[in-house]
Amino acid sequence: MQVERFTLAPGYKISRLLRGGWQLAGGHGEIDAERAVADMAAFVDAGVTTFDCADIYTGVEEMIGRFRERLRAERGEAALAKLKVHTKFVPDWEALPRVDRTYVRDIIDRSLQRLRTDRLDLVQFHWWDYTVPGAVETALHLKDLQQEGKIHLVGGTNFDMPHTQSLLEAGVPLVSMQTQYSLLDVRPENGLTQLCSETRLKLLCYGTVAGGFLSERWLGQPEPVEPFANRSLAKYKLIIDDFGGWALFQELLQVLHGIGRRHGVSITAVATRWTLDRPHVAGIIIGARYAEHLTDNLAVFRFSLDAEDRAAIDRILAHRAGPLGDTYTLERDRTGRHGRIMHYNLNQA
Repeated sequence: MQVERFTLAPGYKISRLLRGGWQLAGGHGEIDAERAVADMAAFVDAGVTTFDCADIYTGVEEMIGRFRERLRAERGEAALAKLKVHTKFVPDWEALPRVDRTYVRDIIDRSLQRLRTDRLDLVQFHWWDYTVPGAVETALHLKDLQQEGKIHLVGGTNFDMPHTQSLLEAGVPLVSMQTQYSLLDVRPENGLTQLCSETRLKLLCYGTVAGGFLSERWLGQPEPVEPFANRSLAKYKLIIDDFGGWALFQELLQVLHGIGRRHGVSITAVATRWTLDRPHVAGIIIGARYAEHLTDNLAVFRFSLDAEDRAAIDRILAHRAGPLGDTYTLERDRTGRHGRIMHYNLNQA
């Protein structure tokens, strides 16, 4: 079972499963940092050679930096060169008015130091509040650092279609946009995928299994109520509500379970395969603290969805209600249902 690979830019290939780092930031419970670092080797050995992290994921860049040093010491530079690490540049909401060239350089230098490297493979830029000017200028500062050799590739994260287009038209060399995309949330199809079809932009997707909701664990279970075990469950339960509610979600799980049984895989694998097969999707980011679910994650590469599978899924999706709007619009509304659970100033941590 070979992990699929994708050429994101000339000479730059990634694994189509990316090992995500959000769950290592501590918001999902206590983290055994040594175990997390040690388990990173299992992902690389399995062919998952692309990792995703962020400047705002507390402690995660440092963990990956430790792993990079260990990989270099134990296996040499050739092994290290196969590992691609994608990070993010996410200025705090409150910091947006004072973001300038020096601010950008300081954050990028900090990521370089944490990740123990001379050049960042891919920096994914986010701008919280479109009413605050400076997004394009800030992205162009990243382009300047790219030309200096501190950054290899520049991408974005959670930009909607019009603002992504503005960055591209200004000459920002975006190769990717990281966005939430799943059976439950197809907001990228409300503009962003059309832009991808007109440019070289590709999608790197998170939330594909809705924080674990798209799994056997929730099949046939009663609707959960607050308080939830972690912020991820709270976030994706809101997506389920927007999708059409718990009853429709259970119908979807039943269909995915049947498809999974036919192919000998889990609901999670079916949901991941569906998103991986969407046009313009370069890769899927899987949240993982450790390597315990790696075998199930890799199952996505040993089957294909056929026409019967897709028709069964489409019959359920025809009844979905949402979520509506462009990508990440709901999350930007600080007074809305989705925005109220967001953390907008994570650099302060």
